[in-house]
Amino acid sequence: MKDSHDMGLLLDSRVPLIVIETYDEKRALDMLLRVANQRKKNVFRWSVTDGLARMSFGPEISLVNYTEPREILEHIKQAATPGIYVLCDFHHYLEGEPRNVRLIKDIAQLHFSVPHTLVFVSHQFDLPADISRYSAVLQLALPSDEEILTIIREEAKQWGEGQQKARVKTDSATLQTLVANLKGLSHSEVRRLARGAIVDDGAITEDDIPAVNKAKFELMDMEGVLSFEYNTERFANVGGLSRLKSWLTERREAFCSSATAADIPKGIMLTGVQGSGKSLAAKSVAGLWGLPLLRLDFASLYNKFFGETERNLREALKLAELMSPCVLWMDEIEKGLSSDQHDNGTSKRVLGTLLTWMAERKERVFIVATSNDITVLPPELVRKGRLDEIFFVDLPDRGTRAEIFAIHLNKRDLSPERFDLSLLSDRAEGFSGAEIEQAVVAAIYTAAARKSELNEQHIVEEIRNTSPLSVVMAEKISALRSWAEGRAVSAD
Repeated sequence: MKDSHDMGLLLDSRVPLIVIETYDEKRALDMLLRVANQRKKNVFRWSVTDGLARMSFGPEISLVNYTEPREILEHIKQAATPGIYVLCDFHHYLEGEPRNVRLIKDIAQLHFSVPHTLVFVSHQFDLPADISRYSAVLQLALPSDEEILTIIREEAKQWGEGQQKARVKTDSATLQTLVANLKGLSHSEVRRLARGAIVDDGAITEDDIPAVNKAKFELMDMEGVLSFEYNTERFANVGGLSRLKSWLTERREAFCSSATAADIPKGIMLTGVQGSGKSLAAKSVAGLWGLPLLRLDFASLYNKFFGETERNLREALKLAELMSPCVLWMDEIEKGLSSDQHDNGTSKRVLGTLLTWMAERKERVFIVATSNDITVLPPELVRKGRLDEIFFVDLPDRGTRAEIFAIHLNKRDLSPERFDLSLLSDRAEGFSGAEIEQAVVAAIYTAAARKSELNEQHIVEEIRNTSPLSVVMAEKISALRSWAEGRAVSAD
């Protein structure tokens, strides 16, 4: 295995300090012990709770149960017999502890006379500059697709044996989706989430995928400027946008396939009239492709301290890569990237960070950027090559308005057949999808207040009392349509 090979090289190269950053401590210890035994080296483990304990086989060595960090370092410095000492969670005992740092430096400098090796195992570890030059960092390899599939099958077999030889129900497509969505996790985390997907009902179904993705997101501690959207949508709940749906359907296999692809889809920009369904369409991309949906909030991205905003963005993009394959929804992107002469150049630096990532990323992160006013965005972002296509989402036409009415009536357990959808569609000319939904909601309240059954006249009345955005902001919408003509593809 690669981990064992790399650890062997570090030991053979006589690196005095080795850092292993991982949440999977047991796997790291098992791997290290296996490599050390092959080289017949003594291995000891220390933690603040258990003190010093021997891990490897060999002649009996008298051990004192040191539980204080300084005591164990002094013991190692004075020990005449070479050994590998695994120090667990030692990052707690370095900051503000110059004596501990000095002891580690002494041990490292004495390595060629008494070749002790210190291995620091922790979820996160930064060695002070005084001793970092004596160290090497070992990154444990994450499980491959084949290893993830093996773990899932092991958990399925174990569950079946506990259920009198029952078999876990699933299908090939769902199983491959689960494998793809468990990438980026350690072996133990994959095992835990796979077990959780199986034990509730003895099956792996599409309904398990969102819960697995949410658990993965929480394990990676991504809360902040990046949020996990648990409730993705189906395109059946989106009226119109037939051209966008067709475009996404054609590219689903290219993006979601585990096979290497030279030109996987990069992303799309959705621009158009407010309330026309851009956000709903963004959620539906994830639903159509069966992928986790992450939302990048540009409002919470900005920080008053110099350089912090760019760092926040880099961290968010790095975490999105860990969740790959996924859909990254950049909502109202113009709020974070439009030019502003009074922000000390922050928006330009943010743009540069984003453009660099878009050009260099290798993980499967599909961008869906939404904008209500694309004219204020920098041209470097919207040119071809950064994203695959720009779609313009206009106000719904007559047929689409009827479809939207039917969707919102169905969502509220109201049969669309009871309503004259053609009449409602005609009366709602110029209405956006959001305005149509609000007309239905308001009509339900009105009917309830009058203690009568909802009918199309209640909805017509609410439509009559509404001034749609197409009237209130007619000039702005006209200018937006003029810009989109020849520059963007109609989503309908």
